[in-house]
Amino acid sequence: MDKGSLSKAYEPREVEERWYQYWLDAGFFHAEDEGEKPPFAIVIPPPNVTGILHMGHALNNTLQDIIVRFKRMQGFNTLWMPGMDHAGIATQNVVEQELAREGLTRHDLGREKFIERVWEWKAKFGGVIINQLKRLGCSCDWERQRFTMDDGLSRAVREVFVRLYNEDLIYQGDYIVNWCPRCHTAISDLEVEYKEEAGSLWNIRYPLADGSGEITVATTRPETMLGDTAVAVHPDDPRYKDLVGRNVLLPLVNRRIPIIADDYVTMDFGSGAVKITPSSDPADFAMAERHSLEIINIMDGNAAINENGGPYQGQDRYECRKNVVADLEKQGFLISVEPYMHNVGQCYRCKTDIEPAVSKQWFVKIKPLAKSAISAVVKGKTRIVPPMWEATYYEWMNNIRDWCISRQIWWGHRIPVWYCDSCGKMIVSTQDPDACPDCGNASLRQEEDVLDTWFSSALWPFSTLGWPDSTPALKTFYPTSLLITGFDILFFWVARMMMMGKYIMHDVPFRDVYLHALVRDEKGEKMSKSKGNSINPLDMIDKYGTDAFRFTLAAFSAQGRDVRMSEERIEGYKFFVNKIWNAARFSLMNLEDYPAEGSVVATAEKSLKDQWILSRLQRTAGEVVRSINEYRFNDAAAAVYSFFWHELCDWYLELAKPALYGRETPERRLAAQATLKEVLQDGLKLLHPFMPFVTEEIWQKLSHDGTSIMVSTFPEADEGKIDDEAERQMGLVMDVITSIRNIRGEMGISPSRKLRTVLSAPQDGEKALMTAAQGDIINLAALAELEIQGDMEEPRGVATGVVGSMRVFVHLEGLINIAEEKARLEKEMAKLDKDLAQVSRKLANRDFLAKAAEAVIRKEEEKHKALREKHVLLKAAYKKFQTMEER
Repeated sequence: MDKGSLSKAYEPREVEERWYQYWLDAGFFHAEDEGEKPPFAIVIPPPNVTGILHMGHALNNTLQDIIVRFKRMQGFNTLWMPGMDHAGIATQNVVEQELAREGLTRHDLGREKFIERVWEWKAKFGGVIINQLKRLGCSCDWERQRFTMDDGLSRAVREVFVRLYNEDLIYQGDYIVNWCPRCHTAISDLEVEYKEEAGSLWNIRYPLADGSGEITVATTRPETMLGDTAVAVHPDDPRYKDLVGRNVLLPLVNRRIPIIADDYVTMDFGSGAVKITPSSDPADFAMAERHSLEIINIMDGNAAINENGGPYQGQDRYECRKNVVADLEKQGFLISVEPYMHNVGQCYRCKTDIEPAVSKQWFVKIKPLAKSAISAVVKGKTRIVPPMWEATYYEWMNNIRDWCISRQIWWGHRIPVWYCDSCGKMIVSTQDPDACPDCGNASLRQEEDVLDTWFSSALWPFSTLGWPDSTPALKTFYPTSLLITGFDILFFWVARMMMMGKYIMHDVPFRDVYLHALVRDEKGEKMSKSKGNSINPLDMIDKYGTDAFRFTLAAFSAQGRDVRMSEERIEGYKFFVNKIWNAARFSLMNLEDYPAEGSVVATAEKSLKDQWILSRLQRTAGEVVRSINEYRFNDAAAAVYSFFWHELCDWYLELAKPALYGRETPERRLAAQATLKEVLQDGLKLLHPFMPFVTEEIWQKLSHDGTSIMVSTFPEADEGKIDDEAERQMGLVMDVITSIRNIRGEMGISPSRKLRTVLSAPQDGEKALMTAAQGDIINLAALAELEIQGDMEEPRGVATGVVGSMRVFVHLEGLINIAEEKARLEKEMAKLDKDLAQVSRKLANRDFLAKAAEAVIRKEEEKHKALREKHVLLKAAYKKFQTMEER
């Protein structure tokens, strides 16, 4: 076998570019619409057209690529459907900012020209993230790339809207929505992020209209009182039983409003009486509907006071708040102000405080759709992993509100509704109408609003496969096999895809949903640029290579736990890549003269170490397959890491050197070569889904049947090759070697000093095993000699190790001075005692714990732990010297 050698050092960038292009050119990522292979399909969570690769994308797409490559190697017809989302609000904001730098607004351009500008921006800058995903090694079927605003998906969007409307599941109505004054659009409840802020609770006196008294209300938003249309109390509150039904005079405005009773009011909040402003609070809006209260809108789209605000008209909401409070105090209506912590809703895009507002919007009646989506999970049609998220899914779906799907922006799917101003007809159609079907008027006006971005995203699993046409791809790949996404969009996207999939396709959109956690820094804190703790994935790829970066993400991706990431961890797995590379270089050099035909050595007798490593290979393959199938990516990574680094590199390659170097028989050399080739090839296959580039580079140097490792067959555990006895026996040999190495380390003996060792093996089987492995023990434990005896007394001047029924005696005479070593350890332990006492005092100091930063405290705790552990080791070594001295 001679396929060429590897360079001394691995250079990731050149290798990654070369092999990714090779895979693309060979069409390995492409799935067949029809075929004999079983289908496996994943749809990518479409990144925003404005997006760039961040750690969340990197984790999500790495996990997808691991399972896609794994399934492809298992022989599945594997489709990973890629694409991008038009991201209505986010993209419009980006282009508006670009216009602002030119001194323009979208209104200066007009709707049509502005949309043209957005498409130009998309063509020029959109999709940067796609090339970044390619750098990550993502094996998507790029020939099928879709965009939520392309013609096919736009057609699907209209088809679904019209179908929902015709079945009375879409309606238009006045309702209170979350309004973003910056983006100038309604946003859904899910698009509101809440931030805890220190505010105030104002207690205000509302005088009774007949002058007989007053009632005190508490509010966190005094400016909204300009739109009050009632004061509400709990019907069982004895303080206000005689006041229900009477009127108060609204301060500053002098408008008569009623006192009403409603169960929603909490008696122990503030005074137990609350102001009702239906236009500024969802709960108040619902109360207004129950009690037929007037709704007075006091703010415009910029969150400035409108004409209903009287003297405050034109003032920004927060400016108005200051002035209202000042006037209440001046006129004697302000009773008191208390500090109050409360949650303030913000737009998830621009972080502007949202403003509840009543306006005409389009809604989906969601409960009928939610019912079927809930049932699908209950019946196991779709499985959520980890299962802890099922309860959250049920809770939200059972308490769901109608979905506001209209947005007051220009970029997006324009709602397919037209109005005839001549006769008042409203036309809902999948096609642009030429004229009004009732009066024939050809001058129709289309609805100005666009659909919520998540409306088109909800159709992604089937619209990307060609629906509403019955395409071969749709028949083959729907329902898809798996969705991998972050738990944070369980409701934004996953639940909506479930509802639309069941409604349109009458089947779930995916069989499994794997929800991964967030990527945080090594201390568990959320990453952000402002904190300076964010990590740029592309910087890590440039610095350490894609394989090391991907493996780190997988290795720390445990179900239900956030991924704690640091550059040091990525660097650590760069060392693993180097370990693989060096092991492959060594293997290839020792396989240069290995016959290409395996039959030549089919009868070569395998040694114990060969049988052991082949058995361990089978167990590892079984664990990797099980773990990936169960979405335990970290366990799969740990299994292949342990096998490659510890068992193959640390043990087998060292054990095989005498045979490979020709110090044993030619037959033993062939057997070792055959074993090494098999283990290296299958080990690379196990690694490939995690580390696609370095494994391909090495694979190409080995003789093999396929053109690429990514289309080779993934190893499955062969139970017939699992050898329990070989693993037990080799385990004992390794334990003996480890015991000698530990004694050397504990006694501070240089690795270059050859040791004299006696092994007491009272059982005949173990004695025979150790005798057969004597050469391996001498080589790997760096011994001058190894004497193997039956049961025997412990000699004088030795350090002792225990391995099962065996005892390991390492002679120390002439190697160390026991008295000097004891003195050295005593001195070192004394210093440790002093350091421990100092750290302990600091951690017991309440002032330190109260004032020090969390990171500083954690550092001291880690220091304390390390000092304690070192003290235990030194004490154990000291005790050994004492025992030896006594003998």
